[in-house]
Amino acid sequence: MEKLIAGKAVDVNAEGYLTKPEEWTEAIAEEIATQERVGPLGARHWEVLRYLRDQQLKGSALSIRGIGKSGVVDIKTFYELFPNGPLKKASKIAGIPKPASCI
Repeated sequence: MEKLIAGKAVDVNAEGYLTKPEEWTEAIAEEIATQERVGPLGARHWEVLRYLRDQQLKGSALSIRGIGKSGVVDIKTFYELFPNGPLKKASKIAGIPKPASCI
């Protein structure tokens, strides 16, 4: 289905995740972050979001444990940056599909 986010029509699934990661922009990330009650997005948020996008483009399976081992951010900080479901929220903000490890 199509949804207007940050003035741009994008395709999203029933849960609100972008179905075409190439439609993502930083403005879209900012608006989704506001909707998800995350932010304002700071340098640490952007570091995590770029890491997630890069890993998804490489086809890597994403998990909280993997992010904690990545060296980008430790698990405690990940939860502080993206409270209440950090991987689901961060993935949505990053414009990538919900990871299979998320329920």
